Amino acid sequence: MSPHVLILGGTTEARELAAALAARPGTRVTTSLAGRVARPGALPGEVRVGGFGGADGLAHWLREHRVDALVDATHPFAETITANAARAAAATGVTALVLRRPGWQAGPGDRWHPVASLAAAADLLPRLGSRVFLTTGRLGLAAFARLTDLHFVVRSVEAPEPPLPPQTRVLLARGPFTVAGESALLREHRVDVLVTKDSGGAATAAKLTAARQLALPVVVVRRPALPEGVVSVPDVAGVLDRLAAGPAPFRRAAGDLSPE
Repeated sequence: MSPHVLILGGTTEARELAAALAARPGTRVTTSLAGRVARPGALPGEVRVGGFGGADGLAHWLREHRVDALVDATHPFAETITANAARAAAATGVTALVLRRPGWQAGPGDRWHPVASLAAAADLLPRLGSRVFLTTGRLGLAAFARLTDLHFVVRSVEAPEPPLPPQTRVLLARGPFTVAGESALLREHRVDVLVTKDSGGAATAAKLTAARQLALPVVVVRRPALPEGVVSVPDVAGVLDRLAAGPAPFRRAAGDLSPE
């Protein structure tokens, strides 16, 4: 039978992996999306939208659809689905990988303040500045709602969910962004502190360069730890290599699954 890969998607890497697998003869690929983005772009292969009903529901889906490998390519901060995926894979014996782009690294001239959570970021902000560029996504902004004396510029792909800080301007935009554009935005809004999650990747990294050039402090929310025992791979090529060396259905298709 053709090997079946379930990708838990929503990232650029998930899209690239789906395209690579769908292009290989004899491989079935299904991408699952949480449904939080109203109009996701077209994806190669099969697509399902919505939750599974926790780890038990995901395990049932893996068995019912005869999945041979599960690749968690969700956002590095999608902590719940990552934990559920690890539990479901362990319960079913399905090969599981976590596809995670490397995190950002501070360099010379950076004024980074690493914190463990959005709440910790909110606690630190009043000591760093009063005009905040907040780029942590549209969820979880309630952590900053109590900061009534600070001015916020919030950028997200879709409108953020309340509650929000009372002095907030929302910018709807999707990356990639340029250093010139980010520098202009920081100057226009007189930003004196940036808050971001350590998402990694190039699409939204320009704000870090712009902050460095303007000598602005950056509060960086660290990634949650991965569940114990999961195998993390940094790129699509690494996933293809792992699958080709994995279960029998993929070994039989190794010539097709190996990167060009």
